[in-house]
Amino acid sequence: MRPWKSSVKIATAALSLFVWTLSTWPGADAQDGDDVMPSDPYLAELYADTCMACHANPDSGAPMTGDVVEWEARLAQGEDVLLDHVIDGFKGMPPLGSCSDCSEQDFIDLIDFMATGG
Repeated sequence: MRPWKSSVKIATAALSLFVWTLSTWPGADAQDGDDVMPSDPYLAELYADTCMACHANPDSGAPMTGDVVEWEARLAQGEDVLLDHVIDGFKGMPPLGSCSDCSEQDFIDLIDFMATGG
């Protein structure tokens, strides 16, 4: 066997393992955030009326509800930065996340829910 053929086989196996690992990562099945709702009825209503439109739509560019990997870097920025992004708007996110009735605590609770999926 030629040496490069064995390298291709190793690379293919490594890529397959990587894809499998991602597919079994906690939250990987939560890519479709429309089947995940907060247990608190008030938060569930806020989420359904505002957040869900983007955070349950993979084509929106928003981090998906329950996708721990996507939320990790955002959470690392800290609560104050995330709240500023929500309140002022950031990239494709509208100011207040389209929730003019939400309080800061509502935003904190919604971020926590979306980042963990529960």
